[in-house]
Amino acid sequence: MEAEGLDWLLVPLHRLAGAMVFGGVVPYIPQYRDTWRTQNAEGFSVYVRLVLLVANILRILFWFGRRFESPLLWQSVVMISTMLLMLKLCTEVRVANELNIKRRSFRMKVKIATKR
Repeated sequence: MEAEGLDWLLVPLHRLAGAMVFGGVVPYIPQYRDTWRTQNAEGFSVYVRLVLLVANILRILFWFGRRFESPLLWQSVVMISTMLLMLKLCTEVRVANELNIKRRSFRMKVKIATKR
């Protein structure tokens, strides 16, 4: 009887748990889209992502020692996958940009050498 009386409280809590799990990912969606669209990762700090990865890995390791709510555990898993996706995109963009810069530099050197 008491469990039926608490349904009005439990349904919003389940929605809140979903917001907790995926709420941390939401700010990275525009950043991912912008980086993909512009192929520019200048404002992206790899060290911040490293700290977030370590923090979430430590949270998962802590869960094995002392269990806490499962939405927090799932939030860590989702954040780790998000950080890995962001790192993958930004490293691909940076490598592509560095290769383009080296190609341009080589072309300029070839043009200068052929003019002489």
